[in-house]
Amino acid sequence: MKISELRSMYLEFFKERGHAVIASASLIPEDDPSALFTSAGMHPLVPYLLGQPHPQGKRLTNVQKCVRTTDIDDVGDTTHLTFFEMLGNWSLGDYWKKQAISWSYEFLTSKKYLGFNPAKLSVTLFAGDADSPRDDEAADAWRSMGIPDEKIYFLGKEDNWWIAGNSGPCGPCTEMFIEVDEIPKCSPDCRPGCNCGHFVEVWNDVFMMYFKSDEGVYTPLRQQSIDTGMGVERTAAMLQGVPSVFDTEAFVPLIEYIKKISPKEEFSEHDNTLIRVIADHVRSAIMIMADDRQIAPSNVEQGYIVRRLLRKAIHSADRLEIGRGFMAGLTDIVVDMFKDVYNEVERNREFILKNLDAEEKKFRTTLAKALRRFDKIYEETGTITGQDAFLLFTSFGLPLEMTRDLARERGVVIDMREFTRQFEEHREMSRTATQGKFKGGLADHSENITKLHTATHLLQAALRKVLGDSVQQNGSNITQERLRFDFTFPRKMTPEETQQVEKLVNDIIAKDLAVEHSFMPYDDAIEKGALAFFKENYGEIVSVYRVGDFSMELCGGPHVENTGVLGKFKIAKQEKIGAGILRIKAVLQ
Repeated sequence: MKISELRSMYLEFFKERGHAVIASASLIPEDDPSALFTSAGMHPLVPYLLGQPHPQGKRLTNVQKCVRTTDIDDVGDTTHLTFFEMLGNWSLGDYWKKQAISWSYEFLTSKKYLGFNPAKLSVTLFAGDADSPRDDEAADAWRSMGIPDEKIYFLGKEDNWWIAGNSGPCGPCTEMFIEVDEIPKCSPDCRPGCNCGHFVEVWNDVFMMYFKSDEGVYTPLRQQSIDTGMGVERTAAMLQGVPSVFDTEAFVPLIEYIKKISPKEEFSEHDNTLIRVIADHVRSAIMIMADDRQIAPSNVEQGYIVRRLLRKAIHSADRLEIGRGFMAGLTDIVVDMFKDVYNEVERNREFILKNLDAEEKKFRTTLAKALRRFDKIYEETGTITGQDAFLLFTSFGLPLEMTRDLARERGVVIDMREFTRQFEEHREMSRTATQGKFKGGLADHSENITKLHTATHLLQAALRKVLGDSVQQNGSNITQERLRFDFTFPRKMTPEETQQVEKLVNDIIAKDLAVEHSFMPYDDAIEKGALAFFKENYGEIVSVYRVGDFSMELCGGPHVENTGVLGKFKIAKQEKIGAGILRIKAVLQ
Protein backbone atom coordinates (compact mmCIF):
# COMPACT_ATOMS: atom_id res chain seq x y z
CA MET A 1 0.00 0.00 0.00
CA LYS A 2 1.34 3.39 -1.02
CA ILE A 3 1.48 6.33 1.39
CA SER A 4 -1.16 8.23 -0.60
CA GLU A 5 -3.51 5.24 -0.27
CA LEU A 6 -2.84 4.98 3.47
CA ARG A 7 -3.70 8.65 4.02
CA SER A 8 -6.93 8.39 2.03
CA MET A 9 -8.02 5.08 3.57
CA TYR A 10 -7.51 6.33 7.13
CA LEU A 11 -9.40 9.58 6.63
CA GLU A 12 -12.25 7.83 4.84
CA PHE A 13 -12.48 5.18 7.58
CA PHE A 14 -13.05 7.77 10.28
CA LYS A 15 -15.14 10.04 8.08
CA GLU A 16 -17.57 7.11 7.67
CA ARG A 17 -17.69 6.92 11.47
CA GLY A 18 -18.79 10.51 11.96
CA HIS A 19 -15.44 12.32 12.09
CA ALA A 20 -14.90 15.68 10.39
CA VAL A 21 -11.71 15.78 8.32
CA ILE A 22 -9.67 18.81 9.43
CA ALA A 23 -6.59 20.27 7.77
CA SER A 24 -3.06 19.84 9.05
CA ALA A 25 -2.07 22.69 11.32
CA SER A 26 1.10 24.63 10.62
CA LEU A 27 4.44 23.17 11.68
CA ILE A 28 4.92 26.43 13.58
CA PRO A 29 2.58 26.47 16.61
CA GLU A 30 0.35 29.52 16.53
CA ASP A 31 0.03 31.53 19.76
CA ASP A 32 2.01 28.84 21.60
CA PRO A 33 5.40 29.76 23.03
CA SER A 34 5.76 26.39 24.76
CA ALA A 35 7.13 24.57 21.70
CA LEU A 36 9.15 25.36 18.59
CA PHE A 37 7.27 22.91 16.35
CA THR A 38 4.04 20.99 16.13
CA SER A 39 5.27 17.60 17.29
CA ALA A 40 2.01 15.63 17.42
CA GLY A 41 -1.50 15.82 16.00
CA MET A 42 -2.93 16.71 19.41
CA HIS A 43 -0.70 19.76 19.83
CA PRO A 44 -2.95 22.25 17.94
CA LEU A 45 -6.05 20.71 19.56
CA VAL A 46 -5.09 21.31 23.19
CA PRO A 47 -7.77 24.02 23.79
CA TYR A 48 -10.45 21.59 22.57
CA LEU A 49 -9.10 18.72 24.66
CA LEU A 50 -9.50 21.08 27.61
CA GLY A 51 -13.19 21.57 26.81
CA GLN A 52 -13.42 24.46 24.35
CA PRO A 53 -15.96 23.56 21.59
CA HIS A 54 -14.39 22.79 18.21
CA PRO A 55 -16.13 24.42 15.22
CA GLN A 56 -16.31 21.07 13.37
CA GLY A 57 -17.72 19.01 16.21
CA LYS A 58 -16.66 16.36 18.72
CA ARG A 59 -15.18 13.82 16.29
CA LEU A 60 -12.18 14.87 14.21
CA THR A 61 -9.54 13.24 12.01
CA ASN A 62 -6.58 14.46 9.96
CA VAL A 63 -3.06 14.00 8.66
CA GLN A 64 -0.72 16.28 10.64
CA LYS A 65 2.74 17.49 9.65
CA CYS A 66 5.13 17.02 12.59
CA VAL A 67 8.74 17.81 13.50
CA ARG A 68 10.61 16.29 16.42
CA THR A 69 14.31 16.78 17.05
CA THR A 70 14.63 14.94 20.37
CA ASP A 71 15.79 11.81 18.52
CA ILE A 72 17.88 13.61 15.92
CA ASP A 73 20.99 11.57 16.72
CA ASP A 74 19.06 8.35 15.98
CA VAL A 75 18.20 9.39 12.42
CA GLY A 76 19.69 6.83 10.06
CA ASP A 77 18.27 3.76 11.81
CA THR A 78 15.14 2.00 10.58
CA THR A 79 12.43 4.23 12.11
CA HIS A 80 13.57 7.64 13.40
CA LEU A 81 12.82 10.80 11.41
CA THR A 82 12.81 14.51 12.20
CA PHE A 83 9.89 15.40 9.88
CA PHE A 84 7.05 12.91 9.64
CA GLU A 85 3.32 12.74 9.08
CA MET A 86 0.89 11.56 11.76
CA LEU A 87 -2.58 10.15 11.17
CA GLY A 88 -4.94 10.95 14.02
CA ASN A 89 -8.53 10.77 15.22
CA TRP A 90 -10.06 12.53 18.22
CA SER A 91 -13.07 12.27 20.44
CA LEU A 92 -13.67 15.53 22.30
CA GLY A 93 -15.84 14.34 25.17
CA ASP A 94 -17.66 11.85 22.93
CA TYR A 95 -16.72 8.12 22.61
CA TRP A 96 -14.31 6.52 25.05
CA LYS A 97 -11.80 3.69 25.43
CA LYS A 98 -13.65 0.63 24.15
CA GLN A 99 -14.90 2.39 21.01
CA ALA A 100 -11.47 3.85 20.22
CA ILE A 101 -9.77 0.48 20.72
CA SER A 102 -12.42 -1.30 18.65
CA TRP A 103 -11.85 1.02 15.68
CA SER A 104 -8.08 0.76 16.04
CA TYR A 105 -8.30 -3.02 15.99
CA GLU A 106 -10.66 -3.02 13.01
CA PHE A 107 -8.52 -0.66 10.93
CA LEU A 108 -5.32 -2.56 11.73
CA THR A 109 -6.55 -6.13 11.18
CA SER A 110 -9.53 -6.08 8.82
CA LYS A 111 -8.76 -7.33 5.30
CA LYS A 112 -10.79 -4.37 4.08
CA TYR A 113 -8.24 -2.01 5.59
CA LEU A 114 -4.61 -2.66 6.64
CA GLY A 115 -4.99 -6.39 7.09
CA PHE A 116 -2.28 -7.03 9.68
CA ASN A 117 -2.33 -10.56 11.11
CA PRO A 118 -4.03 -10.33 14.57
CA ALA A 119 -1.63 -12.99 15.82
CA LYS A 120 1.24 -10.53 15.25
CA LEU A 121 -0.44 -7.75 17.26
CA SER A 122 0.70 -6.96 20.82
CA VAL A 123 -0.41 -4.05 23.00
CA THR A 124 0.93 -2.16 25.99
CA LEU A 125 -1.07 -0.34 28.67
CA PHE A 126 -0.43 1.83 31.70
CA ALA A 127 0.60 -0.19 34.77
CA GLY A 128 -0.67 2.41 37.25
CA ASP A 129 1.01 4.49 39.95
CA ALA A 130 0.14 7.01 42.67
CA ASP A 131 -1.31 9.42 40.08
CA SER A 132 -3.59 7.05 38.19
CA PRO A 133 -4.71 3.40 38.54
CA ARG A 134 -3.77 0.48 36.29
CA ASP A 135 -5.70 0.64 33.03
CA ASP A 136 -7.79 -2.52 33.37
CA GLU A 137 -10.64 -0.90 31.40
CA ALA A 138 -8.49 -0.68 28.26
CA ALA A 139 -7.11 -4.20 28.89
CA ASP A 140 -10.66 -5.58 29.02
CA ALA A 141 -11.43 -3.80 25.74
CA TRP A 142 -8.44 -5.51 24.07
CA ARG A 143 -9.47 -8.88 25.49
CA SER A 144 -12.94 -8.38 23.97
CA MET A 145 -11.19 -7.94 20.60
CA GLY A 146 -9.57 -11.34 21.05
CA ILE A 147 -6.11 -10.24 22.18
CA PRO A 148 -4.82 -12.88 24.65
CA ASP A 149 -3.28 -11.95 28.01
CA GLU A 150 0.20 -13.01 26.86
CA LYS A 151 0.03 -10.26 24.21
CA ILE A 152 -1.01 -7.58 26.74
CA TYR A 153 1.80 -5.79 28.62
CA PHE A 154 1.48 -3.31 31.48
CA LEU A 155 4.26 -0.69 31.54
CA GLY A 156 5.06 2.46 33.50
CA LYS A 157 4.68 6.16 32.81
CA GLU A 158 7.84 6.39 30.70
CA ASP A 159 6.21 4.04 28.14
CA ASN A 160 2.45 4.35 28.46
CA TRP A 161 1.61 7.89 29.48
CA TRP A 162 1.33 10.78 27.03
CA ILE A 163 1.78 14.49 27.60
CA ALA A 164 3.02 17.15 25.19
CA GLY A 165 5.61 19.06 27.20
CA ASN A 166 5.91 19.35 30.96
CA SER A 167 2.33 20.31 31.70
CA GLY A 168 -1.11 20.23 30.11
CA PRO A 169 -3.73 17.61 29.20
CA CYS A 170 -2.45 14.07 29.54
CA GLY A 171 -3.36 10.51 30.36
CA PRO A 172 -2.60 6.82 30.04
CA CYS A 173 -2.27 5.30 26.60
CA THR A 174 -2.32 1.99 24.82
CA GLU A 175 0.30 1.37 22.15
CA MET A 176 -0.05 -1.19 19.35
CA PHE A 177 2.94 -3.18 18.06
CA ILE A 178 3.36 -5.49 15.08
CA GLU A 179 5.94 -8.28 15.26
CA VAL A 180 8.45 -8.37 12.39
CA ASP A 181 9.41 -11.96 11.63
CA GLU A 182 12.48 -10.92 9.63
CA ILE A 183 14.03 -9.48 12.81
CA PRO A 184 14.33 -12.15 15.55
CA LYS A 185 13.71 -11.41 19.21
CA CYS A 186 16.88 -10.20 20.89
CA SER A 187 16.27 -12.34 24.00
CA PRO A 188 13.61 -14.42 25.74
CA ASP A 189 12.61 -11.21 27.57
CA CYS A 190 12.09 -9.22 24.34
CA ARG A 191 8.78 -7.36 24.46
CA PRO A 192 7.04 -4.34 22.92
CA GLY A 193 9.13 -1.26 23.59
CA CYS A 194 12.41 -3.12 23.06
CA ASN A 195 14.68 -1.34 20.57
CA CYS A 196 15.85 -4.46 18.73
CA GLY A 197 13.28 -3.95 15.95
CA HIS A 198 11.25 -7.15 16.38
CA PHE A 199 8.28 -5.19 17.78
CA VAL A 200 7.39 -2.04 15.80
CA GLU A 201 4.89 0.45 17.20
CA VAL A 202 2.25 1.45 14.66
CA TRP A 203 -0.45 3.24 16.68
CA ASN A 204 -1.06 4.92 20.02
CA ASP A 205 -4.45 5.65 21.59
CA VAL A 206 -4.22 8.23 24.38
CA PHE A 207 -6.97 8.57 26.97
CA MET A 208 -6.92 12.23 27.95
CA MET A 209 -8.20 12.19 31.53
CA TYR A 210 -5.99 14.57 33.51
CA PHE A 211 -4.40 17.99 33.54
CA LYS A 212 -0.86 18.17 34.89
CA SER A 213 0.05 21.51 36.45
CA ASP A 214 3.49 23.13 36.36
CA GLU A 215 3.89 21.87 39.95
CA GLY A 216 3.31 18.27 38.85
CA VAL A 217 -0.20 17.93 40.31
CA TYR A 218 -2.70 15.81 38.32
CA THR A 219 -6.39 16.81 38.34
CA PRO A 220 -9.23 15.22 36.31
CA LEU A 221 -10.22 17.03 33.12
CA ARG A 222 -13.80 18.24 32.85
CA GLN A 223 -14.20 16.06 29.74
CA GLN A 224 -12.59 12.75 28.80
CA SER A 225 -11.16 12.73 25.28
CA ILE A 226 -9.43 10.37 22.87
CA ASP A 227 -6.22 11.37 21.07
CA THR A 228 -4.64 8.88 18.68
CA GLY A 229 -1.56 8.86 16.49
CA MET A 230 -0.30 6.57 13.72
CA GLY A 231 3.01 7.37 12.00
CA VAL A 232 2.55 7.40 8.25
CA GLU A 233 6.09 6.43 7.25
CA ARG A 234 6.46 3.66 9.85
CA THR A 235 3.09 2.13 8.98
CA ALA A 236 3.83 2.31 5.24
CA ALA A 237 7.11 0.47 5.79
CA MET A 238 5.26 -2.30 7.64
CA LEU A 239 2.58 -2.57 4.96
CA GLN A 240 5.15 -2.64 2.15
CA GLY A 241 7.26 -5.28 3.88
CA VAL A 242 10.44 -3.18 3.67
CA PRO A 243 13.08 -3.07 6.41
CA SER A 244 12.94 0.67 7.16
CA VAL A 245 11.11 3.94 6.55
CA PHE A 246 13.94 4.84 4.18
CA ASP A 247 12.88 2.01 1.87
CA THR A 248 9.44 3.55 1.24
CA GLU A 249 8.53 5.98 -1.52
CA ALA A 250 8.91 8.79 1.05
CA PHE A 251 12.70 8.42 0.74
CA VAL A 252 13.71 6.14 -2.14
CA PRO A 253 13.72 8.97 -4.75
CA LEU A 254 15.85 11.15 -2.44
CA ILE A 255 18.32 8.35 -1.70
CA GLU A 256 18.63 7.39 -5.36
CA TYR A 257 19.36 11.01 -6.26
CA ILE A 258 22.01 11.36 -3.54
CA LYS A 259 23.76 8.19 -4.72
CA LYS A 260 23.58 9.34 -8.31
CA ILE A 261 25.33 12.66 -7.66
CA SER A 262 28.04 11.15 -5.44
CA PRO A 263 31.20 10.14 -7.36
CA LYS A 264 31.59 7.10 -5.11
CA GLU A 265 30.97 3.78 -6.84
CA GLU A 266 30.42 1.72 -3.70
CA PHE A 267 28.77 2.76 -0.45
CA SER A 268 29.71 1.37 2.94
CA GLU A 269 27.25 0.91 5.78
CA HIS A 270 28.46 4.23 7.21
CA ASP A 271 27.98 5.90 3.82
CA ASN A 272 24.41 4.66 3.71
CA THR A 273 23.76 6.16 7.14
CA LEU A 274 25.10 9.50 5.88
CA ILE A 275 22.79 9.25 2.87
CA ARG A 276 19.81 8.69 5.14
CA VAL A 277 20.81 11.65 7.30
CA ILE A 278 21.03 13.91 4.22
CA ALA A 279 17.64 12.74 2.93
CA ASP A 280 15.93 13.20 6.30
CA HIS A 281 17.53 16.51 7.28
CA VAL A 282 17.08 18.27 3.93
CA ARG A 283 13.49 16.98 3.70
CA SER A 284 12.73 18.32 7.17
CA ALA A 285 14.36 21.69 6.52
CA ILE A 286 12.39 22.05 3.29
CA MET A 287 9.07 21.26 5.00
CA ILE A 288 9.77 23.78 7.77
CA MET A 289 10.73 26.49 5.28
CA ALA A 290 7.69 25.61 3.14
CA ASP A 291 5.41 26.87 5.90
CA ASP A 292 3.74 30.16 5.04
CA ARG A 293 5.48 31.76 8.03
CA GLN A 294 8.63 31.38 5.88
CA ILE A 295 11.19 30.29 8.45
CA ALA A 296 14.71 30.95 7.17
CA PRO A 297 17.94 29.50 8.65
CA SER A 298 19.08 31.62 11.60
CA ASN A 299 20.61 31.43 15.07
CA VAL A 300 17.33 31.53 16.99
CA GLU A 301 14.27 29.35 17.56
CA GLN A 302 12.91 27.46 14.53
CA GLY A 303 15.51 29.02 12.24
CA TYR A 304 18.29 27.54 14.38
CA ILE A 305 16.86 24.04 13.92
CA VAL A 306 16.72 24.58 10.15
CA ARG A 307 20.35 25.72 10.20
CA ARG A 308 21.41 22.73 12.32
CA LEU A 309 19.67 20.29 9.96
CA LEU A 310 21.15 21.82 6.83
CA ARG A 311 24.69 22.08 8.16
CA LYS A 312 24.74 18.46 9.23
CA ALA A 313 23.41 17.51 5.79
CA ILE A 314 26.09 19.59 4.04
CA HIS A 315 28.82 18.06 6.18
CA SER A 316 27.49 14.56 5.43
CA ALA A 317 27.39 15.35 1.71
CA ASP A 318 31.01 16.51 1.81
CA ARG A 319 32.01 13.16 3.25
CA LEU A 320 30.33 11.50 0.27
CA GLU A 321 32.31 13.83 -2.06
CA ILE A 322 29.12 15.53 -3.25
CA GLY A 323 29.71 19.03 -4.58
CA ARG A 324 28.03 22.32 -3.82
CA GLY A 325 24.41 22.96 -4.79
CA PHE A 326 23.12 19.42 -4.27
CA MET A 327 20.09 20.55 -2.26
CA ALA A 328 18.29 22.12 -5.24
CA GLY A 329 17.68 18.71 -6.79
CA LEU A 330 16.44 17.34 -3.48
CA THR A 331 14.09 20.31 -3.17
CA ASP A 332 12.46 19.52 -6.50
CA ILE A 333 11.86 15.93 -5.37
CA VAL A 334 10.39 16.94 -1.99
CA VAL A 335 8.17 19.66 -3.46
CA ASP A 336 6.82 17.30 -6.12
CA MET A 337 6.22 14.70 -3.41
CA PHE A 338 4.10 16.97 -1.20
CA LYS A 339 2.69 19.73 -3.40
CA ASP A 340 -0.67 17.99 -3.88
CA VAL A 341 -0.97 17.23 -0.14
CA TYR A 342 0.19 20.57 1.30
CA ASN A 343 -0.27 23.44 -1.17
CA GLU A 344 2.14 25.74 0.67
CA VAL A 345 5.10 23.56 -0.39
CA GLU A 346 4.79 24.58 -4.03
CA ARG A 347 3.80 28.12 -3.09
CA ASN A 348 7.08 28.65 -1.22
CA ARG A 349 9.42 26.78 -3.58
CA GLU A 350 11.45 29.87 -4.53
CA PHE A 351 11.84 30.95 -0.91
CA ILE A 352 13.17 27.49 -0.08
CA LEU A 353 15.66 27.39 -2.95
CA LYS A 354 16.97 30.88 -2.22
CA ASN A 355 17.58 30.14 1.45
CA LEU A 356 19.13 26.73 0.83
CA ASP A 357 21.68 28.29 -1.50
CA ALA A 358 22.41 31.18 0.88
CA GLU A 359 22.85 28.85 3.85
CA GLU A 360 25.25 26.59 1.99
CA LYS A 361 27.37 29.59 0.97
CA LYS A 362 27.38 30.90 4.53
CA PHE A 363 28.29 27.55 6.06
CA ARG A 364 31.16 26.98 3.67
CA THR A 365 32.55 30.41 4.62
CA THR A 366 32.14 29.56 8.31
CA LEU A 367 33.68 26.16 7.71
CA ALA A 368 36.81 27.74 6.23
CA LYS A 369 37.22 29.85 9.40
CA ALA A 370 36.69 26.81 11.60
CA LEU A 371 39.31 24.80 9.73
CA ARG A 372 41.81 27.63 10.10
CA ARG A 373 41.10 27.72 13.84
CA PHE A 374 41.54 23.96 14.05
CA ASP A 375 44.93 24.17 12.32
CA LYS A 376 46.03 26.98 14.63
CA ILE A 377 45.10 25.04 17.78
CA TYR A 378 46.91 21.95 16.55
CA GLU A 379 50.03 23.86 15.53
CA GLU A 380 50.23 25.59 18.90
CA THR A 381 49.48 22.60 21.17
CA GLY A 382 50.08 19.48 19.11
CA THR A 383 46.70 18.10 20.14
CA ILE A 384 42.94 18.71 20.12
CA THR A 385 41.24 18.47 23.50
CA GLY A 386 37.60 17.85 24.28
CA GLN A 387 37.32 21.52 25.23
CA ASP A 388 38.83 22.50 21.85
CA ALA A 389 36.27 20.32 20.06
CA PHE A 390 33.48 21.94 22.04
CA LEU A 391 34.75 25.44 21.17
CA LEU A 392 34.95 24.55 17.48
CA PHE A 393 31.44 23.14 17.65
CA THR A 394 29.73 26.01 19.48
CA SER A 395 31.68 29.02 18.26
CA PHE A 396 32.63 27.99 14.73
CA GLY A 397 29.92 25.52 13.78
CA LEU A 398 32.38 22.70 13.09
CA PRO A 399 30.50 19.40 13.50
CA LEU A 400 32.02 17.05 16.05
CA GLU A 401 32.30 14.28 13.46
CA MET A 402 34.48 16.50 11.27
CA THR A 403 36.67 17.54 14.21
CA ARG A 404 37.21 13.88 15.13
CA ASP A 405 38.08 12.95 11.54
CA LEU A 406 40.58 15.81 11.25
CA ALA A 407 42.13 14.89 14.60
CA ARG A 408 42.34 11.21 13.66
CA GLU A 409 44.22 12.10 10.47
CA ARG A 410 46.86 13.70 12.72
CA GLY A 411 46.98 10.76 15.09
CA VAL A 412 45.03 12.54 17.84
CA VAL A 413 42.22 10.94 19.84
CA ILE A 414 39.85 13.51 21.37
CA ASP A 415 38.86 13.07 25.01
CA MET A 416 35.13 12.63 24.48
CA ARG A 417 34.41 12.69 28.21
CA GLU A 418 35.59 16.32 28.34
CA PHE A 419 33.58 17.22 25.24
CA THR A 420 30.48 15.50 26.64
CA ARG A 421 30.83 17.27 29.99
CA GLN A 422 31.09 20.68 28.30
CA PHE A 423 28.25 19.83 25.93
CA GLU A 424 25.92 18.67 28.71
CA GLU A 425 26.58 21.86 30.68
CA HIS A 426 25.82 23.89 27.57
CA ARG A 427 22.66 21.88 26.87
CA GLU A 428 21.45 22.23 30.46
CA MET A 429 21.94 26.01 30.29
CA SER A 430 20.07 26.11 27.00
CA ARG A 431 17.29 23.93 28.40
CA THR A 432 16.93 26.14 31.47
CA ALA A 433 16.86 29.27 29.33
CA THR A 434 14.33 27.72 26.99
CA GLN A 435 12.07 26.65 29.84
CA GLY A 436 12.24 30.18 31.18
CA LYS A 437 11.38 31.61 27.79
CA PHE A 438 8.75 29.19 26.61
CA LYS A 439 6.14 29.34 29.34
CA GLY A 440 2.43 29.24 28.75
CA GLY A 441 1.21 27.41 25.68
CA LEU A 442 -2.13 26.37 24.26
CA ALA A 443 -2.97 24.62 27.52
CA ASP A 444 -2.59 27.90 29.41
CA HIS A 445 -5.90 29.75 29.71
CA SER A 446 -4.76 31.85 32.65
CA GLU A 447 -5.96 35.40 33.09
CA ASN A 448 -2.87 37.13 31.67
CA ILE A 449 -2.60 34.79 28.68
CA THR A 450 -6.27 35.30 27.88
CA LYS A 451 -5.98 39.09 28.10
CA LEU A 452 -2.87 39.22 25.92
CA HIS A 453 -4.42 36.89 23.37
CA THR A 454 -7.40 39.22 23.01
CA ALA A 455 -5.09 42.25 22.84
CA THR A 456 -3.25 40.60 19.92
CA HIS A 457 -6.48 40.73 17.89
CA LEU A 458 -6.90 44.41 18.66
CA LEU A 459 -3.25 45.07 17.77
CA GLN A 460 -3.59 43.42 14.38
CA ALA A 461 -6.72 45.41 13.56
CA ALA A 462 -5.04 48.66 14.65
CA LEU A 463 -1.91 47.95 12.59
CA ARG A 464 -4.01 47.46 9.45
CA LYS A 465 -5.90 50.69 10.09
CA VAL A 466 -2.67 52.70 10.57
CA LEU A 467 -0.28 50.96 8.15
CA GLY A 468 -2.69 49.58 5.56
CA ASP A 469 -4.13 46.24 4.52
CA SER A 470 -0.72 44.98 3.34
CA VAL A 471 -0.14 44.09 7.01
CA GLN A 472 -0.55 40.34 7.35
CA GLN A 473 0.17 38.17 10.36
CA ASN A 474 3.34 36.09 10.08
CA GLY A 475 3.27 34.45 13.50
CA SER A 476 2.76 35.19 17.17
CA ASN A 477 3.36 33.85 20.64
CA ILE A 478 2.19 34.87 24.06
CA THR A 479 3.70 34.45 27.51
CA GLN A 480 2.42 35.54 30.91
CA GLU A 481 4.39 38.78 30.57
CA ARG A 482 3.95 39.94 26.97
CA LEU A 483 2.60 39.30 23.49
CA ARG A 484 4.79 38.99 20.41
CA PHE A 485 3.37 39.64 16.95
CA ASP A 486 5.18 39.25 13.62
CA PHE A 487 3.72 40.81 10.48
CA THR A 488 4.56 41.81 6.95
CA PHE A 489 5.85 45.38 6.74
CA PRO A 490 9.01 46.70 5.05
CA ARG A 491 10.25 49.05 7.81
CA LYS A 492 9.98 50.01 11.45
CA MET A 493 7.02 52.15 12.47
CA THR A 494 7.61 55.83 13.13
CA PRO A 495 6.96 57.18 16.65
CA GLU A 496 3.78 58.79 15.34
CA GLU A 497 2.53 55.50 13.85
CA THR A 498 3.34 53.66 17.08
CA GLN A 499 1.34 56.19 19.10
CA GLN A 500 -1.59 55.89 16.67
CA VAL A 501 -1.67 52.11 17.02
CA GLU A 502 -1.52 52.30 20.82
CA LYS A 503 -4.28 54.93 20.89
CA LEU A 504 -6.60 52.85 18.68
CA VAL A 505 -6.19 49.79 20.88
CA ASN A 506 -6.60 51.74 24.12
CA ASP A 507 -9.72 53.48 22.79
CA ILE A 508 -11.35 50.09 22.12
CA ILE A 509 -10.34 48.92 25.59
CA ALA A 510 -11.87 52.04 27.12
CA LYS A 511 -15.18 51.41 25.32
CA ASP A 512 -15.48 48.04 27.14
CA LEU A 513 -16.87 46.32 24.04
CA ALA A 514 -18.14 42.73 24.12
CA VAL A 515 -15.94 40.07 22.55
CA GLU A 516 -18.46 38.05 20.54
CA HIS A 517 -17.86 34.42 19.52
CA SER A 518 -19.62 32.40 16.82
CA PHE A 519 -19.19 29.41 14.49
CA MET A 520 -19.87 29.89 10.78
CA PRO A 521 -18.82 28.52 7.36
CA TYR A 522 -15.35 29.66 6.31
CA ASP A 523 -16.58 31.37 3.15
CA ASP A 524 -19.24 33.31 5.10
CA ALA A 525 -16.65 34.48 7.61
CA ILE A 526 -14.34 35.75 4.87
CA GLU A 527 -17.21 37.44 3.07
CA LYS A 528 -18.10 39.27 6.30
CA GLY A 529 -14.54 40.56 6.61
CA ALA A 530 -12.92 38.14 9.05
CA LEU A 531 -9.13 38.01 8.88
CA ALA A 532 -7.61 34.62 8.02
CA PHE A 533 -4.04 34.47 6.76
CA PHE A 534 -3.27 30.76 6.93
CA LYS A 535 -5.97 29.29 4.68
CA GLU A 536 -4.59 25.75 4.80
CA ASN A 537 -5.24 25.54 8.57
CA TYR A 538 -9.00 26.08 8.54
CA GLY A 539 -11.92 23.72 8.03
CA GLU A 540 -15.34 24.32 6.49
CA ILE A 541 -16.75 25.58 9.81
CA VAL A 542 -14.59 28.11 11.68
CA SER A 543 -14.45 29.83 15.04
CA VAL A 544 -14.80 33.63 14.74
CA TYR A 545 -14.20 36.33 17.36
CA ARG A 546 -15.53 39.83 16.81
CA VAL A 547 -15.02 43.09 18.72
CA GLY A 548 -17.63 45.58 17.52
CA ASP A 549 -16.77 46.86 14.05
CA PHE A 550 -13.08 47.07 14.97
CA SER A 551 -11.83 43.48 14.80
CA MET A 552 -13.07 40.22 13.30
CA GLU A 553 -10.74 37.24 13.11
CA LEU A 554 -10.67 33.46 12.84
CA CYS A 555 -9.19 32.02 16.04
CA GLY A 556 -9.40 29.13 18.47
CA GLY A 557 -7.62 30.63 21.47
CA PRO A 558 -8.87 31.99 24.81
CA HIS A 559 -10.50 35.46 24.94
CA VAL A 560 -11.92 37.82 27.54
CA GLU A 561 -15.64 38.62 27.49
CA ASN A 562 -15.21 42.40 27.38
CA THR A 563 -12.30 44.62 26.34
CA GLY A 564 -12.53 46.80 29.46
CA VAL A 565 -10.66 44.26 31.59
CA LEU A 566 -7.47 44.48 29.51
CA GLY A 567 -5.85 47.51 31.12
CA LYS A 568 -3.51 49.84 29.24
CA PHE A 569 -1.86 48.57 26.04
CA LYS A 570 1.77 49.56 25.39
CA ILE A 571 4.18 48.65 22.56
CA ALA A 572 7.44 47.83 24.32
CA LYS A 573 9.69 47.02 21.35
CA GLN A 574 9.78 46.63 17.59
CA GLU A 575 12.46 45.05 15.40
CA LYS A 576 12.96 43.81 11.86
CA ILE A 577 13.50 40.03 11.88
CA GLY A 578 13.73 39.34 8.16
CA ALA A 579 13.05 40.71 4.72
CA GLY A 580 9.75 42.53 5.02
CA ILE A 581 8.91 41.12 8.46
CA LEU A 582 8.48 43.35 11.53
CA ARG A 583 8.17 42.02 15.09
CA ILE A 584 6.31 43.85 17.86
CA LYS A 585 6.42 43.04 21.56
CA ALA A 586 3.69 44.62 23.65
CA VAL A 587 2.43 44.52 27.23
CA LEU A 588 -0.71 45.29 29.21
CA GLN A 589 -0.13 47.59 32.18
